[in-house]
Amino acid sequence: MKRKRACRAGAVPSLKCMEPNAAGIDVGAREVYVAVPADRDPKPVRCFLTFTEDLQALVAWLLSCHIRTVAMESTGVYWIPLFQLLETKGIEVCLVNARHVKHVPGRKSDVLDCQWLQYLHSVGLLRASFRPPDAICQVRSLLRHREDLVGMGAQHVQHMQKALSQMNLQLHHVLSDLTGQSGLAIVDAILAGERNPHVLAKLRDRRVQASEDTIAKALVGDYRREHLFTLRQSLQAYRHYQQLMAICDEEIEAYLREFDSHSDVDARPLGPEPHPHKPRKNEFRFDLRGELYRILGVDLTAVPGFNAISVHALLAEIGPDLSRFPNAAAFAAWLGLCPEVNKSGGRVLSARTRRTKNRANRTFRIAAQALHRSQTYLGSYYRKMRSRLGAPKAITATAHKLARIFFHLLRTGEAYSESNFAREQERSRVRTENHLRRQARELGYSLVPIAA
Repeated sequence: MKRKRACRAGAVPSLKCMEPNAAGIDVGAREVYVAVPADRDPKPVRCFLTFTEDLQALVAWLLSCHIRTVAMESTGVYWIPLFQLLETKGIEVCLVNARHVKHVPGRKSDVLDCQWLQYLHSVGLLRASFRPPDAICQVRSLLRHREDLVGMGAQHVQHMQKALSQMNLQLHHVLSDLTGQSGLAIVDAILAGERNPHVLAKLRDRRVQASEDTIAKALVGDYRREHLFTLRQSLQAYRHYQQLMAICDEEIEAYLREFDSHSDVDARPLGPEPHPHKPRKNEFRFDLRGELYRILGVDLTAVPGFNAISVHALLAEIGPDLSRFPNAAAFAAWLGLCPEVNKSGGRVLSARTRRTKNRANRTFRIAAQALHRSQTYLGSYYRKMRSRLGAPKAITATAHKLARIFFHLLRTGEAYSESNFAREQERSRVRTENHLRRQARELGYSLVPIAA
C-alpha cells in the first residue's frame, strides 16, 4: 500500500504541447542563447553573439528548424534589434515579462533559461506583453527623446541659477521665470558686459510684477570671471537644447501626419480648447491638439485633467487601437490601476495595486492629481475619495476612472460630456442632503429649503 502511494506521489503529469514550433531565447548584452525542440536539430541549444551578422544567422537557423513563434524576455533594450529582425521574417514573437517566467531558485543559467522559456511557450503557459504597432513605437521613441531634451535643458537652467547665486545676483528670485523674455534679456546684457543695475533693470517687461527698483537691487553683486564663464556656457547649452526640441517637434509632426484620419475634420470641426491655459515653453511648436483629434477621432482634451501633451503621451504608449483589450477592466488591469488580490487558504493576503513603471499609468496618475481644484464631476470625485482614503489611494481611484473613460471614448468615438454623470451627481446630492438632515435631527434642528 505504501509503495502504491509513493508511485502516485512521484508521478509527474505531462502537459499537452500546444505549440510544437516554439523556441525560447534568453537575451543578453553580448550573447543570445536559443533553444528549439530537441527533434529539430542535433544541437537544440545554441549561443549567438549580438552582432548583426550573428543575429541574422540566428534567425536563419530558426527558419531552418521550422520555428514559427519565439518567446523571449524584455531585458532592457537588448531585445529590440532581435525582435525587429524576427518580425521582418514573419516569426511571431511572444515578449514576456521576466517576473512571469522565474525559474527554480538555485538552478539558473542562460542555457536553462532559454530551455525553460521554450518549454513554457510550447505548452501555452506564457502570455505576450502588449506592444503597440511599429508606427506608434517610432513616435514613442521620439517623444521619450524629447522628454530627455526637456530634462537636460532644465539642468542647464539650474546651472544658470547656481552661477547667479554664486555672484549674489538674486535675479532668479525676483523673476518668476529666468528663461522668460525679461530674464534672458538681462542675462544677455550681463554677458555683453553691462554692469549698471539700473540699466539692466530697464530691460524688464512691463508685465513683470517686481518693480524696477527691486530688480536693480537684485542685480548688485560680485561679477566674477569664472562664474560669468559658466553662466555663458549654461545659457548656450539651454538655447541649444531649445533648438533641438524645435527640430524634434518637426520630426514628430511629420510622423503624425502619416497616421490615418479617424474623424472628418471638415464635417466635425474641432471646437475651442475646453480648458484654456497659459502657453508653456516646453509645449509642442505645432497644432498638436488638432493632429490628435484627427488621428483619434475624438477630442480627449475635453476630459478634465487631460491636455494635448498628456493625450499625446497616451497615444505614443498605447496607440489609437485598443482591440487587444477585451474591455475596460482588462485595460485598467494592464495599466496597474486595479488591485491584485492574493489569496491563500481562503484568506486575502494582500489587495494592492502592483508597482509598475508603465508610462501610461504615470500619465493617468498625473491627470488625476491635476483634478484637485477642478469644478467638475471628476474633480469632486477626486476630492471625495481623498477625504475618505487619503491622497495616494484617491489618485489611484481617479486614475482608474480616467482610464475607463479613455477606453470608452476611444472604442465608441463618443464626445465627452459632463451630462453623462448627471445621474451620479444627483445621487450624491441626495446622499449629502439626507446626511445633513440626519445630523440636524440629532442636534434638534430641521432643514428648511430656500426657494430659488
